[in-house]
Amino acid sequence: MPEPCITPNTVQPLPLILAGPILRQVTAQQITLWLTVSQPLEGSVQVYQDDPLSSSLSETPFFSGDLATGEHIQIGQRAWIYQVTFQGEFPVDAPLSYQIITQQGELTDELPHLLYDGESRIRFTINTRADYVMHGSCRNPHYPSKDSLVAADNKVGGQALHERPSLLMMSGDQIYADHVAGPMLDAIQQVIALLGLHGESFEKAQVDNSNALFAHPYNFYHRDKILPHYLEGGEEVFERVPRVANWLRRKVPVFSSRESNNHLITLSEFVAMYLLVWSPVLWRFVDSNKLQQLDFTWHGHTLAPQWQQVWKNEKPIIDEFVAGLPQVQRLLAHLPTYMIFDDHDVTDDWNLTVGWEQAAYGNPFSRRIIGNGLLSYWLFQGWGNAPENFDETFMARMQDFFSAPNRDRQDSLIDYLYRFEQWHYTVNTTPKMLVLDTRTRRWRSESKMNKPSGLMDWEALIEMHQGLIHEPAVIIVSAAPMFGVKFIEMLQRGMTWIGQPLLVDAENWMAHPGSANTLISIFTHTKTPTNFVILSGDVHYSFAYDVKLRFRKCSPNIYQITCSGIKNEFPNGLLRVCDFMDRILYSPRSPLNWLTKRKRLKVFKRDPDLPGNHRLINRSAIGEVRLDENGKPVDIAILTAEGERIAFPPIEERD
Repeated sequence: MPEPCITPNTVQPLPLILAGPILRQVTAQQITLWLTVSQPLEGSVQVYQDDPLSSSLSETPFFSGDLATGEHIQIGQRAWIYQVTFQGEFPVDAPLSYQIITQQGELTDELPHLLYDGESRIRFTINTRADYVMHGSCRNPHYPSKDSLVAADNKVGGQALHERPSLLMMSGDQIYADHVAGPMLDAIQQVIALLGLHGESFEKAQVDNSNALFAHPYNFYHRDKILPHYLEGGEEVFERVPRVANWLRRKVPVFSSRESNNHLITLSEFVAMYLLVWSPVLWRFVDSNKLQQLDFTWHGHTLAPQWQQVWKNEKPIIDEFVAGLPQVQRLLAHLPTYMIFDDHDVTDDWNLTVGWEQAAYGNPFSRRIIGNGLLSYWLFQGWGNAPENFDETFMARMQDFFSAPNRDRQDSLIDYLYRFEQWHYTVNTTPKMLVLDTRTRRWRSESKMNKPSGLMDWEALIEMHQGLIHEPAVIIVSAAPMFGVKFIEMLQRGMTWIGQPLLVDAENWMAHPGSANTLISIFTHTKTPTNFVILSGDVHYSFAYDVKLRFRKCSPNIYQITCSGIKNEFPNGLLRVCDFMDRILYSPRSPLNWLTKRKRLKVFKRDPDLPGNHRLINRSAIGEVRLDENGKPVDIAILTAEGERIAFPPIEERD
């Protein structure tokens, strides 16, 4: 029988384009565009080669591709996701532009804000060199800062085409599924009704289906009471000691986020959130004051006064976020954009420990929620990174589910995604860019259930190593820094030692002996690159380190470059203490380094060009890295959400 679904508002007409276009993987042989529409597409994408000797654009497309041939998936009664990949021979390192012609006319007539000043079409370049990269992670819509993607758009709009970044790398937490503002959740559920997104039913949950969830008294700000719990210590402990009293069994939430009271649950909620954080279009159809006008009452349930105040505090921040979305949509239409998940795209502490995994995947309800996050990641992020990773079998499974959604098909598809091991990918620029999956191929601890897993297992690390051999230079994208702030890592280690790794997100590359030692062995291998650039986010502050091997005259150059968050920050007082203690305790010549797993390395910390002694910059920002012809950084900087540029100048030569 069909799954329950909110009845769509079919009376209200919708524009054709709901989100996108986002320029995804581009090479000399193909151009990939992603977009979401309210009806099946007809028309074409036309690609033009701009005449560099003329002030006007060429008016004759050298390539025209049929939109109807693009792969697409119907995700609701009035919603289709299209990924259009055009094959051809495209000029590289040359000015190009594109126009989408639909049954309703030219895209830029419908969405004129997609054009920068002086443009008549969307302009881009297929760059063979990744010599200027923008990067960042952690974009929380209701964090009280400006959106750094808006600052990035302001900068790109003022640059000539040849001056723009080669690509934009978004290295994790593109959404916060586990930390959602009340006004955002309300907008999400309005969009579900507007588009007729698919409903679903649940097994062993307090709510039977998505409609029951939306009508539940815990729908807003109390979902932590609906989310599943498990018995700490595991059932097997009590099987061995059957007389242990039930009162000793402490129920623990599966989802460890301390802000999970509006955690996304249904696939339709994940889908709607992506549409609302990447495009301004659907916000025009959302009544953002609806619940407030109803005295915060829905289905006979009323928010408590304390939560009404939280809502009122969140609302102006969400309004400011929405105001910047036209610029975000424009930026993503112009720059080739690549992405990879981190935990908040699905849920906080995703796969952090073996114990967490057993609790999460052993419960049908939490297994479904996590699977919904992974499925939505593929729809909105993973698909466009490397379309070649998803073969006919993969696509057939997707089409099979979305053609007739039901609980069994959804569970079967999620099981398939859990087994899938091709989320990582390579961008074949110069230098080559390796984008790592640090979430689903963990090196699990064999000693303790609550000890952090390694971020990649042995097989995944060896695959990474094979991709590095004989490369002169490489860019590695790791959501978490490979070389982090040592004092903070030691605090995380202390919390792990007392059995509380989830309290501090105690995951870093050095937390697991196997993965740490294998990683360092890769860097010390004689056939690996001369220049390593590591781009990371995750930690909600920014820094730059130069790393050298001890006792080797011809050490490779390793650069750990971290920018985070795009719209998030670390608790400032705590960060200042950690920054100070790290400077005191873990200088390159500190004897304490010999007690760490990276004792074979010297880590030199760059000072930002700001007054004071802070090396950790606590600003919402987007990162900028420029590389020379050898793949060595010549400029490392962040562009803050306020538009200020902060650089990390090179360190003077040291013995």
